[in-house]
Amino acid sequence: MRKKLLLTALASSMILVGCGQDAQNAQQAPLPLVAVQDVNVIPHQQSKSYIGRIEAVEDTAITAQVSGYLQNRHFKEGQMVEKGQLLYTIEPSSFEAQVASAKASVAQANANLKKAELDFNRGKNLLPKGSISQSEFDALTAALLGAQAQLEANQAQLNSANVQLSHTRIEAPFAGRISDSKVSTGDLVSPSSGVLTTLVSLDPVHAAFSISERERLSLGMDRIEGDGSSDTDRVEVQIILENGEAFEHLGKLDFLGNRINLNTGTIAMRAIADNPHQQLLPGQHVRVNLRDKQEIDVVTIPRRAVQTDLEGDFVMVLVEGEGAPVAERRNIEMGRQVEGGVIVHSGLEKDDAIITQGLQRVRNGMSVRIQPSASEKAE
Repeated sequence: MRKKLLLTALASSMILVGCGQDAQNAQQAPLPLVAVQDVNVIPHQQSKSYIGRIEAVEDTAITAQVSGYLQNRHFKEGQMVEKGQLLYTIEPSSFEAQVASAKASVAQANANLKKAELDFNRGKNLLPKGSISQSEFDALTAALLGAQAQLEANQAQLNSANVQLSHTRIEAPFAGRISDSKVSTGDLVSPSSGVLTTLVSLDPVHAAFSISERERLSLGMDRIEGDGSSDTDRVEVQIILENGEAFEHLGKLDFLGNRINLNTGTIAMRAIADNPHQQLLPGQHVRVNLRDKQEIDVVTIPRRAVQTDLEGDFVMVLVEGEGAPVAERRNIEMGRQVEGGVIVHSGLEKDDAIITQGLQRVRNGMSVRIQPSASEKAE
């Protein structure tokens, strides 16, 4: 029995010695080494990106207004044309003849009116003397009124003939780029012949896009007038091309739709931008960035410092502790990625320092050692 008790005491003393060594080793274990970085505060323009399509401000189909043989085409297909530039000429001889005939009718009507006026004035002098009866004078009055009406009718025919003659010259209604011609010289054209060619304006152009109902409310689009005034001046439009490059000219919102699309739940919007070099063409796909003109200060951090679990995104922030700094968890709300890192909307302050390396060894509330920076090592 004594031997058994002695062995038990010896084993107990060995266990106590081992536990003491473990506790001493735990106290002497080095704290986790981490790299720390101050949050970065940068000026930033709040923005939102949408898929859009370029549209022409003016887009028209050129058609014939009168019937006749096409005499000449005065443009090169695909070229830029100016407002009022002659595009087509329709054989004008028949219309010139109509104008000449209408002018002759007007001259005849003027002559008849002159005679009616003379007869009326003569009868007006003879009526008091009893040389003509009242009925004869009434006939002279009616003839004068009829001559005046005939002159007006003939003048209207002359105006109509002149309009028809002017339609033999088809001119560009605005400046833009013209398409290919659907007819050739010598073809018989008429209003029923269809489209002769098309013309689109290219400077400026529209960028059409849609935003959701939620974004319309969150971005305050209700304050924007449909004509481009009011709060529109606080927002500028940047157009991004298919190759990722930004278009050199900024745009301006000039249209807000008046109803929500029931199929998509979006509302139509449109911006207008200068396009002096015709780099943007109707139908072209672009990305439309809406951004505030005024910059605001935002907090950014490296993306590698952000961790995610069931509670969401979080970072480890360095705070003061007893004897050594302590790592503390902070839940954050992330924004978009920018050149300096990722924007943090909430959860961090401007004077916070975050842990960027050594995160796998750190837990919330744990004391840590700070790894010296390269400049500090050099010193």
